[in-house]
Amino acid sequence: MLQVHEVDLARLLHKSRLKESSIPTLKANEVLVKTHAVSLQYRDLMLANGTYPTILKIPDDLMPCSDMAGEILAVGDLVTKWKVGDRVCANLVLDHFHGKLSAKIRLTTLGGTTQGVLTQYRAFPAHSLVAIPEHLSYEEASTLPCPSPHIMGPVPLKAGDTTVLILGTGGVSMFGLQFAVASGATDITPAWDEEVLKLTDGRGVNHVLEVGRMGTLEKSLNSVDFGGWINLIGVLAKVFLSDTALASVLGRTIYKYSNLRGIFCGSITQFQDMLKLMSANPETTRPVIDKVFPFDQAIDAYAHLESQAHVGKVVIKVSEN
Repeated sequence: MLQVHEVDLARLLHKSRLKESSIPTLKANEVLVKTHAVSLQYRDLMLANGTYPTILKIPDDLMPCSDMAGEILAVGDLVTKWKVGDRVCANLVLDHFHGKLSAKIRLTTLGGTTQGVLTQYRAFPAHSLVAIPEHLSYEEASTLPCPSPHIMGPVPLKAGDTTVLILGTGGVSMFGLQFAVASGATDITPAWDEEVLKLTDGRGVNHVLEVGRMGTLEKSLNSVDFGGWINLIGVLAKVFLSDTALASVLGRTIYKYSNLRGIFCGSITQFQDMLKLMSANPETTRPVIDKVFPFDQAIDAYAHLESQAHVGKVVIKVSEN
């Protein structure tokens, strides 16, 4: 028997519990993975407390979390790419190989429309996995599936670009900072928009990594250069725009012909490209971990994430060996 950490019917954190379940039976195209570590993202917290904004059906018996790292214990009869002992991460959207995301593919999102990874063992489609770089531990690798591949994006950073990272102590912001440096871009972590304009001689930045949503979007628009990109990923700020403020945002977007780009996740191809960048810059891009919790203290890990006192990622160590 194995332990599966599960959020109950109401998806309330204080009712989350451990339950016993059988080790999954493998299909021919699947691999069995022993989970060594799982990292949390803000989406996990919102799904647990019922505030995640989605029109999609979330399973009532949802097993939480999407970001994991583990070791292959068995492979299906048709699997040739992987072998027992390989260290792997699963992509957040299991069937998103490359290119544009579709409504059908999005239904294979871990820890949301598809059961998650906070369990000691899980079967995955062989095509959904990527190999962990040798220089990373399981805890470090568990931070990679969600907050990093989509930062690569369809408009990659280049030397000479200036990036501003908003609300810069969480996992996404820390990865954004590291990848900006590794890509040769200039990074700015500002006091806010007035300071950004001072630091760029009034020009503004090429990219904004926006993790605050409506609470900070107006200032992000003040900070971006003409034709620049505002990459919308976060939902941390609990502030919403009035009609007047919304009109102001739309007006500034048009005036600066800014590009507002929504980000959900990265493809398997983007994940692999990101790992190449990390392997070429191992120290610059090493994941920043704030705290590691044991498996039986997963609720405490959620509480620590909710406090927003962390710098870097919050990780749950599922396996001791």
